[in-house]
Amino acid sequence: MISIHQQASAYDSPWTVSKRIKILLWEYTWLIFCSWTPKPANPWRLFWLKVFGAKLYGTPFVHQRSRIQIPWNLIMHHRACLGDRANAYSLGSIEIKEHATVAQEVYICTGTHAFDQPAKNLVTSPIVIGAHAFIGARAFIMPGVTIGDHAIVGACSVVTKDVAPHRVVKGNPAK
Repeated sequence: MISIHQQASAYDSPWTVSKRIKILLWEYTWLIFCSWTPKPANPWRLFWLKVFGAKLYGTPFVHQRSRIQIPWNLIMHHRACLGDRANAYSLGSIEIKEHATVAQEVYICTGTHAFDQPAKNLVTSPIVIGAHAFIGARAFIMPGVTIGDHAIVGACSVVTKDVAPHRVVKGNPAK
């Protein structure tokens, strides 16, 4: 579902003041309580994600150097993995299903802009990464993309369209 956020101009935030404060509070919470923790402290990081509204089922793994923009837009299932320095730019919903792996430095981007509008309004569209899928290092997943179950995305690929289940894609754009 594509959402176009209301903005009077390109310089206005699409978020309310209270949401901006909550985002700022989240950033400092992650920095102070989570970013320095060792890998075995995953339950501690999951605790803070839940406090800020992430929907976590079973025991996913979130690396301490992962970046999550808006945790209340993140859904992770059992044994899903968000790797080292992976960036979940969750302006819209990101769902990572069971046993899916998002490798190091992957960028999952749910936001873009309405370039045909003077205010260049924020446009968000959800991303779903299917069960047992693997997203290779430094791949870029564009807004609105669904990666099918058991699919593999090659390292450094740019995924602009849905990937069918059990497919292997690579390149820019990924094919």
